[in-house]
Amino acid sequence: MLAGTLMKIAIQGELGAFSHEACQKNFPKAEVVPCAVSSEVFEALESGRADAALIPIENTLAGPVVVHYDLLLEHDFHVNAEFRLRIEHQLLAVPGTTFADIREVLSHPVALDQCRKFFAKNKKIRSVSFYDTAGAARHVIEEGKTSQAAIASRAAAEVYGAEILKSNLEDDARNYTRFFLVERKARASKDANKVSVAVGLPNKPGMLFKALSVFALREIDLTKIESRPVRGRPWEYAFFLDFLETDRKAAENALRHLDEIAQFVKVLGRYKASE
Repeated sequence: MLAGTLMKIAIQGELGAFSHEACQKNFPKAEVVPCAVSSEVFEALESGRADAALIPIENTLAGPVVVHYDLLLEHDFHVNAEFRLRIEHQLLAVPGTTFADIREVLSHPVALDQCRKFFAKNKKIRSVSFYDTAGAARHVIEEGKTSQAAIASRAAAEVYGAEILKSNLEDDARNYTRFFLVERKARASKDANKVSVAVGLPNKPGMLFKALSVFALREIDLTKIESRPVRGRPWEYAFFLDFLETDRKAAENALRHLDEIAQFVKVLGRYKASE
């Protein structure tokens, strides 16, 4: 499905969230279906209320979004694309507010944590955790207090009519979030060069080494490895791997080899690596 194609895309968070911003950037004509929690995103896709889901999977500062790894393992969906979004935190307030008026700033805990230097420099301003960045922006505008501000995206400023008092509050300019486009069916792509898989391994000495060796022996570049507990099976783990598929035959042989030693191998998706 090409960028700009009319479709319904489910996101976690309210309108104006960074997932909404990523959706606007890559699918400007799509209808966004906001969902309160991640499980609702997958329910919207499963029921057909949405054609696809755009989910954050990893942030360069905060790390993996573990709930989405769990949901990808739980559901029989397919990752068909990945995108990267530069995360730029804006200080949003009621129009007419001055920076000197601000006494507290609301945002999601992860966003607040990514703006530590701002709070260290402005000690009179208190950080307040909120469930969602966009929700914080909406709350500030609805409350109408000039003593409050929110840290959120430019999209949130547009959606809720907030004024941007300061831009780029994030501590690290190299702050990116990687998103997966998830759909009910796999889409064949001629330029696909990256694969995401989930692997279950028996709890025996050297099993992880053996699993990784199937890629090393074929000089396949692993770009990501993440472990997650398997629900209902204490002290057992699933490993999520991303690798570059420059040689399709070598990749297929590696997966066949992996299947011989693993408890399960689930290919989550083949797609073009984001640039």
